[in-house]
Amino acid sequence: MPNNNIDKQVPISSLPRHIAIIMDGNGRWAQRRGLPRSAGHKAGADAVERIVRACVELEIPVLTVYAFSTENWKRPAAEVSLLMQLLLEYLQRKVKIMATENIKICFLGERDNLPEKVKTAIERTEVYTQENTGLIFNIALNYGGQQEILHGVKEVAAAVAAGECALAGINQAFFAQHLYTKGLPEVDLMIRTSGEQRISNFLLWQMAYAELYFTETYWPDFDKEALLAAITAYGNRERRLGGLK
Repeated sequence: MPNNNIDKQVPISSLPRHIAIIMDGNGRWAQRRGLPRSAGHKAGADAVERIVRACVELEIPVLTVYAFSTENWKRPAAEVSLLMQLLLEYLQRKVKIMATENIKICFLGERDNLPEKVKTAIERTEVYTQENTGLIFNIALNYGGQQEILHGVKEVAAAVAAGECALAGINQAFFAQHLYTKGLPEVDLMIRTSGEQRISNFLLWQMAYAELYFTETYWPDFDKEALLAAITAYGNRERRLGGLK
């Protein structure tokens, strides 16, 4: 059972099973302080740690953060290099700590064109935490929702061509098993920081019935209190999932 002492405003029955976050506003956070964008990204990494810990305390089953999209390769090479370096440093510093806290770390996205050091770190991290049974912490890296669905379509088409399944046997549950998030619950709550109100090609299939929560807070300033505000708003919504109350 979740810890009912975390916040009395959050009903236990209303806690989401899967929270997805678009971590937006690092650059603007830095700009407002007269700092380089790199400072914003570093502060954003600290915010990730805060929110992971808050989800552990709340006993949220799944947290997925959008770390780097397939479109982010369009950014300046120096910024892309910095983001990859920050990820490496984060994993080096935190993976053992997370492992002792029973956190399972997974990565969603295409890996082929990632730097070799990043691919090695990803593989090492997943192996090191694969037996953990607490929070599942997904890092969407080189991820795009359309790309993921296309990947799933190709896998299903190959299975049909090989005679491994019939067209009549393909349904939503079957297709979901060919996505990066296979076996995980669909997203209940999607949070985007910095005031932008788009889903930006993030978990398109999994967010079919997600509650969307947008906040003006820049990601580096997002903390446990802000997370609780989002969860409280989620708990106060009536989720009919296409049906009637």
